[in-house]
Amino acid sequence: MGTKKEIKKKSFDLGLLRRIFAFTGPYRNTLYLTMSLAVVLSVVSPLRPYLIKVSVDKYIGGNLLMGLVWISVFQFGLLIVESGLRFWFSYRANWLGQTVVNDIRNSMFRKILHQNLSFFDRTPIGTLTTRTINDIEAINDIFSEGIISIVADILTIIAIITVMLLTDWRLTLVCLATFPLLILATWWFKEAVNKSFQRVRNAVSALNAFAQEHLTGMYIVQAFAAEERELGKFTTINKEHRDANIKGIFAYSVFFPIVEIILAMSMGLLVWYGASRILDFGVTPGVIISFVLYLNLLFRPLRMMADKFNVLQMGIVAGERVFAVLDSDEHLPDNGTLKADQLKGAISFRDVHFSYKPETPVLRGVNFSLDAGKTMAVVGSTGAGKTSLISILNRLYEIESGDILIDGQPLKAYDIYSLRSRIGIVLQDVFLFSGTIADNITLRNAEIPREKVEEVAKMLGIHGFISKLPGGYDFDVMERGNTLSQGQRQLISFARALLYNPAILVLDEATSSVDSESEQLIQHAIDTLIKGRTSIVIAHRLSTIRKADEILVMDKGLVSERGNHAALIAARGAYYELYTAVEQMKAQEVL
Repeated sequence: MGTKKEIKKKSFDLGLLRRIFAFTGPYRNTLYLTMSLAVVLSVVSPLRPYLIKVSVDKYIGGNLLMGLVWISVFQFGLLIVESGLRFWFSYRANWLGQTVVNDIRNSMFRKILHQNLSFFDRTPIGTLTTRTINDIEAINDIFSEGIISIVADILTIIAIITVMLLTDWRLTLVCLATFPLLILATWWFKEAVNKSFQRVRNAVSALNAFAQEHLTGMYIVQAFAAEERELGKFTTINKEHRDANIKGIFAYSVFFPIVEIILAMSMGLLVWYGASRILDFGVTPGVIISFVLYLNLLFRPLRMMADKFNVLQMGIVAGERVFAVLDSDEHLPDNGTLKADQLKGAISFRDVHFSYKPETPVLRGVNFSLDAGKTMAVVGSTGAGKTSLISILNRLYEIESGDILIDGQPLKAYDIYSLRSRIGIVLQDVFLFSGTIADNITLRNAEIPREKVEEVAKMLGIHGFISKLPGGYDFDVMERGNTLSQGQRQLISFARALLYNPAILVLDEATSSVDSESEQLIQHAIDTLIKGRTSIVIAHRLSTIRKADEILVMDKGLVSERGNHAALIAARGAYYELYTAVEQMKAQEVL
């Protein structure tokens, strides 16, 4: 209950509204133009009913035909001008909203790109998608249907009521006697729609998160025959979305007929009181006709006022969610100034402690050094901390304590982007983007020529298989590389890493899921390219491990053994047991 009150309070947070309008800074002239047009339109709106009153009372009543013709022409011209002003007001208000949304969305995506990976570990991708698309689009409504439109409507209402009071204050008070009913109906409508909007927003976020997660993991869903169970979960979430929208539809379905009834009651009072005043010669027929038009002009914005306030409110709530991401400081501080252009690649870990969650340590005082140009193989059981070593090496995550040195310099001394550009990584779970093979190798870097891409592919021995694909390097790999085999995807990711000629090369289980032919291609490339390049290889295959200059054995976040293959076999420790187990498995496969 407290949460709802807090949301309601924050939904009218003027500070948030000011922050949103701060994005209009570069477009102040357009903002001032739309506000000026709102003022002009509020003045113009009562003119036409007034001119009709003059036409009836003076020119028709006085049988002045030419005067009637000229005032009709003037009214037509005024109608054209007013229509043009309304078009320009609507267009510029929506232009302003879309332009601000464009800037906010760019800021949002820029912020997301620079977030710490731990942020993505905790935040569902579908939720971020909702923030980046749906919530920011709701901010656009603040400009197109929200505050600017509300200001215009309020000015119009004030202008019309003022003219009505100046024309005949008694008749005006009688016509507006139904306003308390309208206020009550509007308040009920506002509260009902606001609650449904809140439910719809939450349901949309849940739908996006669920759909994104399950579409990405469709292989697992189908492999475990979980389609019906997951459909049931989706149906529940979707039903909440439907029910929330139906609540809003019900409120709209009740409110607008009530407004029409209230308008009819005002018209009835106008006819009743106006007729008696005409009989007493208190008002003219032109006044009654103009008041009919005034009431229609008055009720037109009043019908939508509550809806626009809800749009404004939900736009601010959406803005709160967007700014929560924009204000997040979960990014690694990049205070380093040292460029890694001439990086040699000597690595040193000194009592490094690291955990993804404070209560669950992953690395507990890791110490090792690797000379530049050397290759280290890292082995150990699942959860030993092997992958965590490379995640903190290029500062995808921040360590808790200890020091990591590269070429004798602390990791934080390096410019983070310069450092990462000199570290090439090939992961076990390869991610390819929608696009061509060439796009995925270069990551759409237009500065890299096709010749360079083909040169790297030939060095790896994968030019042949790429050339045989339809379109060659222009072959469309589809989303996540679904049109390629696991081995082919890993070979492409290997080319991606080597294309930038990294000083440090990291292979995380890069040959664990490929066939023998693909592994031979990668092994050949490794043998050729690790010369003069510092390499860390996380692998289970002994053919890869044996060739390493040094082997690091990890166990529960600690370095349990370290040395070359021969020395570790002679020590008959954890590595010896691992080696013996793998050899026995190979022997059984032969049998």
